[in-house]
Amino acid sequence: MVKRRYIGGIILSLALAAPVAAQPPTTVVIGTPPQPGWSLLSAQQKVILTPLVAEWDKLDNVHRKKWLAIAERYPGMKPEEQRRMQDRMREWANLTPEQRAKVRDSYKDFNQLPAEQKQAVKQKWEAYSNLPPEEQQRMRQEGKSSQLLAPPAVEPSPAFQAPEVTGDENSAQAPPLGEHGKN
Repeated sequence: MVKRRYIGGIILSLALAAPVAAQPPTTVVIGTPPQPGWSLLSAQQKVILTPLVAEWDKLDNVHRKKWLAIAERYPGMKPEEQRRMQDRMREWANLTPEQRAKVRDSYKDFNQLPAEQKQAVKQKWEAYSNLPPEEQQRMRQEGKSSQLLAPPAVEPSPAFQAPEVTGDENSAQAPPLGEHGKN
């Protein structure tokens, strides 16, 4: 009788433990491991990342890791690429947190564009980048740089043209079509 209860207890405990063993292990979220503070960077990393010295210890581990990856690739860059990277680091370091968030959002929006629109934006950016600094500054002040760099608007189908309204309801006419069916 004792043996039967003992075996019954073992069976019961195994039955209760079986669902626990059958469950998959819980997922563990692994974050970016801690990245070194400024004082722990190598001399070469410090030279490359100098524009970020004031910001470095405020950066989270994800961003430190990204900048360290850039510093690792930096020696293999052409001198012009290195200069451009230094300029970008300085510009980034001078942005406010709100401006950085806006830049990140714009980057996300850009990545969601169709390939043709991405190419058009890249061409516009190249044209803007080739302007003299004074012209770029003038466009920024006038707010035209954002218009210049905006993705191209989707043009309405040439098959549908809204009638031209002249004020008299009965005199609505379709406008004459120009070259290639566009006005």
